[in-house]
Amino acid sequence: MVFGGTMAIFEGIAAIAKDDLFVRTNDYVFRFNLTGWGWIHLILGLLVVLAGVMVFTGAVWARAVGVVLAGFSLIANFLWLPYYPFWAIVLIAVNIFIIWALCAGTLRGRDVI
Repeated sequence: MVFGGTMAIFEGIAAIAKDDLFVRTNDYVFRFNLTGWGWIHLILGLLVVLAGVMVFTGAVWARAVGVVLAGFSLIANFLWLPYYPFWAIVLIAVNIFIIWALCAGTLRGRDVI
């Protein structure tokens, strides 16, 4: 989660600072200006990093919050596809892995055969 959140933070900073770095699409249903998308990714990235740090404490609520935030980040990156497809696909895969890892749980205290 910390890695995925950090990547989203960098994505947000890049969108806020350098609008000419990304492809501009005119015929896309979910149209925001790139600065708006940058702020969305920056805030989501910060929240995902904070939730990732809290997951290290072992709190169950942090895992639930992490699943929800990773889901929001996954949706945001799906909507980000027309602007930077490669980065969006990588972050979608990272968020799917995060959701899977948080839902799978740990094997602590179980006998593994």
